[in-house]
Amino acid sequence: MKLLMDLVVAGLLALQDYVATHVLTCLIPAFLLAGAMVAFINQQAILEVLGEKANKLKSFSLAGLASFFVAACSCTVIPVSSGLYYSGAAVGVAFIILWVAPSANILSLIYTGNILGYEIVLARVVASLMMAFVVGWVMTVFFGKEKRETVAAFQAEDAPQAIVSRPHLILMVLILLSLLLPNYIGQTGPYLTKVLIWGATTLVLAGYAWKALSREEIASWLRESWWFIRIIFPLLLGGVFLVGVIGKLLPEEWIRAWLGGNGITASFLATMIGAVSYFATMTEAPFVDTLMKLGMGKGPALTLLLTGPGLSLPNWIAIARVFGVKKAVVYVITIIILGTLVGWFFGNFIL
Repeated sequence: MKLLMDLVVAGLLALQDYVATHVLTCLIPAFLLAGAMVAFINQQAILEVLGEKANKLKSFSLAGLASFFVAACSCTVIPVSSGLYYSGAAVGVAFIILWVAPSANILSLIYTGNILGYEIVLARVVASLMMAFVVGWVMTVFFGKEKRETVAAFQAEDAPQAIVSRPHLILMVLILLSLLLPNYIGQTGPYLTKVLIWGATTLVLAGYAWKALSREEIASWLRESWWFIRIIFPLLLGGVFLVGVIGKLLPEEWIRAWLGGNGITASFLATMIGAVSYFATMTEAPFVDTLMKLGMGKGPALTLLLTGPGLSLPNWIAIARVFGVKKAVVYVITIIILGTLVGWFFGNFIL
């Protein structure tokens, strides 16, 4: 009974710290940004340059960079990726989005920076993009010539469309400022400073939205933002509570023995833990922070930051059902190999 109480207390303490320091100045603007991107970015204009006949360097680069702005976990990204694929996007592009969106989206990157520092965030961005290009190339080699039925999203004579309108772009920039400024300007001061900066930028944001957007657009934006909150936030709370419990249970000796240092075995084990487990977006950062405090090496930590949200056992099954078993097998094996090598390389030569 005492052990159970200790575990509950550990989980509640982790939850208390999380809610007190991250929800207002980090999560709220992050959800608003994600909702604005879903509501206002022209998906058809994105698709136009991601098709099978598009230049691979250009389409892979665009897919990788655009995926940073898709806030999704390993399972919720599958409808997005498969929708693109069956609308005509190249198989390499679809799997780049399938990988980058959960492994390194802007929500998780900002939150990772707040917890682990921006050195490891930069490593996460670079490693994710490197892996994305290899994944895109591998899937293209294996399945690029495969015949499939697609729904044409564009005709050659269609006029090009803007990806996002100017008012909506300004709105997203203001949201991004409300997300970043409190954590940069108020980084070293008391938490109240962050709250005041967030409050000021949010007032400017609200004033602009009320003046520049129609009531229907505001409703659509808030509806999409609420979808992210409703889907992700409960998982975040549960995940943070679980992190506190695991931190209390895991013996430091085990972490140091198996995940300490930057050897290839430690990176492989971290890859497999991440590849099988399910991490909701942003829950990987506090989990990795806990393991690093117990002795986990930086290389395995980077690997777990990538594969934890990027893969999961439900993700494997869903990919097999949507894209086919062969694609799922090639993709998962590729990610496991790349994750292991990235953790070893970055741990020994970069971090």
